[in-house]
Amino acid sequence: RGQIKMSSVTLFQASPSLKKAAGLINSVDGEKFTKVLARVLQRLHIKDEPVFSDEECAKLQIALELESQELELVLETTSFILQQAAYHLAKPPLLHKQLQEIGLAEDKASLFGQVWGTQGKVVVEKLRSRQFYPTQLQDVKWRLNLQMAQSSCSRLKQPNALFEFKVTSGEEEEKIRIDFTHSELFNFYEKLEAIQEQLDSLS
Repeated sequence: RGQIKMSSVTLFQASPSLKKAAGLINSVDGEKFTKVLARVLQRLHIKDEPVFSDEECAKLQIALELESQELELVLETTSFILQQAAYHLAKPPLLHKQLQEIGLAEDKASLFGQVWGTQGKVVVEKLRSRQFYPTQLQDVKWRLNLQMAQSSCSRLKQPNALFEFKVTSGEEEEKIRIDFTHSELFNFYEKLEAIQEQLDSLS
């Protein structure tokens, strides 16, 4: 007789940024991270407001022994993990298992599983009841510029890229202009690649 296998959704794709974040989370003290996790989960349904204030982030950097960018990655990844769990209505054992598969240590994966098991249902209900107009990207325009170097001793031209993002939220429309240097554009591209990998994992 053939056996029927239970289908299991893939919550995460082990991208370089996700693996890096897992390593940083593993390095954080468990008791301190429990408080961070609880705070992120508590505010997961709140849109357009940071989980921690600038002052709180400064204190967290010291408490968790992380650089500013490392802390940002940890917080963003923690939110992403919980959002994925909510989106897929993941069971705690599945969340625990797949977090270990992307490199999270047993103790940290257990923390996510325990917190999600006790509070996940409430969070999902809050997310479902949240009413808002999502901001949507309607159009992108760009052009390349050559700027003279700031140093008076150099006449080399520095290339940069100017982007204009047209976004809408409900009936409101806004144009956002951003100037990228070569290195900034490369970093932005890497983040887009990581996002694309996560989107691909949902399709």
